[in-house]
Amino acid sequence: MTDTTTPIVLIAPRSRWWAWIPAGAALIGLVVFAVASLVPSQVIATTENPRIQEQQPAPYARIPASAESVNDRVVYGELPDEVEVFDTNGDFFFVTVSAPNQSVLSWMIGSPDPVVDLLTEEGRNGQRTATQNREISLQQMRTATQEAQFVALTAAGYAPEIEPGAVVVQDILCRVLAEDGFECEEQFQADEVLDPADTILEIDGTPVPTLEDLGAALEGGEPGDVIEVTIDRPGDGVMDVSVELASDPQDPERTIVGFVPFDTRTVVLPFDVSIDTAAVGGPSAGLSFTLALIDELTEGDLTGGKDIAVTGTIRLDGTVGPIGGLEQKVSAVHQHGVEVFLIPAEQFELTDADPENPDDGVCRWECLNAAGDDEVVLIPVASLEEALAVLQVLGGDPIVPAEPVEAG
Repeated sequence: MTDTTTPIVLIAPRSRWWAWIPAGAALIGLVVFAVASLVPSQVIATTENPRIQEQQPAPYARIPASAESVNDRVVYGELPDEVEVFDTNGDFFFVTVSAPNQSVLSWMIGSPDPVVDLLTEEGRNGQRTATQNREISLQQMRTATQEAQFVALTAAGYAPEIEPGAVVVQDILCRVLAEDGFECEEQFQADEVLDPADTILEIDGTPVPTLEDLGAALEGGEPGDVIEVTIDRPGDGVMDVSVELASDPQDPERTIVGFVPFDTRTVVLPFDVSIDTAAVGGPSAGLSFTLALIDELTEGDLTGGKDIAVTGTIRLDGTVGPIGGLEQKVSAVHQHGVEVFLIPAEQFELTDADPENPDDGVCRWECLNAAGDDEVVLIPVASLEEALAVLQVLGGDPIVPAEPVEAG
């Protein structure tokens, strides 16, 4: 019998070398991606240092961070019977920005975004160390909460008191400023031995627990006199330094050490209330803290049931001070879905939101609308009084002050 079966012949496929090209490209892309995420941005990224008007490496970027409820951070201790805390239907939000290190990858992704602001080392930290900046930022937040508590409780009808605080160096004064307006041509001798965030403990062995005590200790001193100053420096501890006194450039009859002190006054409250600031630093949440406290300690609803974002410092006289990073804060507010944002009027050029109704109490900062955050209504306020008036325009209730309770 003859086998008529047709044999099967297997033919090896030709090598498809070209298929490795996209695979290799993908592998190279992954390697480039990984390297770009590790290499710091200052290798290629630069931005202008306005002090010297020159381009410098930009290792950091100011970016939007968060919008968080202040009401969730207010903590009450045991309250007197006559003090009532009221529920609120809306929240006040304080807004933060951050300035993290940037990689080449994050720089490439973020640089087209108008709310990403590249920063030099000096742009982020100034001419202080990171430790000094951290201490100063925390001191500013402590001061902001104290001022907010005083202003809020006073507005709510209570009677807080103010006590003087420690002598803490905020900045060293410049004796002679250079013609460019940026550089310091001549420093006070104090610059050689004092740093921002130092606490002054003693002058020539005499304790100076407050600014008033410091002034008394310096009475009789003359420019050129050398005094012994005991300081407590963050990270280094207590030490003694010698400081030469100088005359005040603005008032030659006045003898000074040569630094600007923090306002470290503390508030004595008639009952126990605090604001949990956690790791938040800086003073820009002062107005939001104030409004949240007033809302909880008085009848009615300041927000009219809305969520209201707020930024701005608060001074003891109730005026609202400027802040930084507004573009980033507007973006953070927008991302969190809050539609109304109270901002300081002191630092911005403003235009009416409704040209046909210029007295509607709602305005926008013209420059910010270019950032694409048109859904956030920006409302400038110069004082607590103006903020409360704007909240009433938006549907909030007026303040009903409580019965006075003296500080304890």
